[in-house]
Amino acid sequence: MKKVLLIYGGVSPEHDVSCKSAKAIIENIDTTKFQLDCIYITPNNEWLNNNKKIENIIEFIKKYDVIFPIIHGTNGEDGKLQGLLDLFNIKYVGTKQGSSYICMDKQRTKQILNYYNIPQVPYQIYQKGKKLAIPFPVIIKPANGGSSIGIKVAHNKNEYQKAIKNALKYDKKVIIEKYINAQELECAVLEDKKLIISEVGEIITKDGFYDYDTKYQNDIAETNIIANIPDNIKKQIKKYAKTIFEVLELKGLARIDFFYDNDYKKIYLNEINTLPGFTPISMYPKLIINENISYKDLITKLIENA
Repeated sequence: MKKVLLIYGGVSPEHDVSCKSAKAIIENIDTTKFQLDCIYITPNNEWLNNNKKIENIIEFIKKYDVIFPIIHGTNGEDGKLQGLLDLFNIKYVGTKQGSSYICMDKQRTKQILNYYNIPQVPYQIYQKGKKLAIPFPVIIKPANGGSSIGIKVAHNKNEYQKAIKNALKYDKKVIIEKYINAQELECAVLEDKKLIISEVGEIITKDGFYDYDTKYQNDIAETNIIANIPDNIKKQIKKYAKTIFEVLELKGLARIDFFYDNDYKKIYLNEINTLPGFTPISMYPKLIINENISYKDLITKLIENA
């Protein structure tokens, strides 16, 4: 029986989301195949096992066959934890250090995928004193982050200044994108014997913006596991998702998000999540379950393929 260590929590603003993802994994892991233990990382960066502080973290981690890191955002999704595990040749679920870093940094992602002709929304990097080159409305987001934390839409100069100030709380690098009135679409990728590319799902919000509160605090968003878009658009999005997973050398799993502008019939990449949410309301497990893979089997595949 494989010994699996789940690492969750962390210092990022996505701490609570990580805890919810971990709870769902704990409740669904196949205990006939895996012996599960956990490390909880507090917001103050204390590493705990059964409420006791771990004195020698590396020696503790080395006792396990596979690590399942489910820390979203800073330190867990940006390659830092992956680099630590690589240094000691410890197996883990998910993408390696270099690709994790690239996908976490939205600017780096855009620069690389532009080479592969993946369509993207017009954007610029915020620099103090530099003129905004994109007409309002714009969407402002931390370059390194997830769960829509720190993201705001600005319709005028006053809102823009407030949104920049807010985003800088979460990251020193801020991306400004043209706001597009588009459908928000998500595609799940699972690496098994071959790549499993899910059907394209859709997020429908009542206020038109899928922010953190809409995702995790308020019940004001709907999800369609099969998006209401033309079949040729679904096919193209799945093709883009496969290309992105392969050229960025992702591993294990990813959720790749897109926009579809109905007015101009255009697809745009939104972002890539190398450790997507595993909460009961998260789209990644929903999309994979729709591919006739149970939640328990999904966890099993990720661990066995680590």
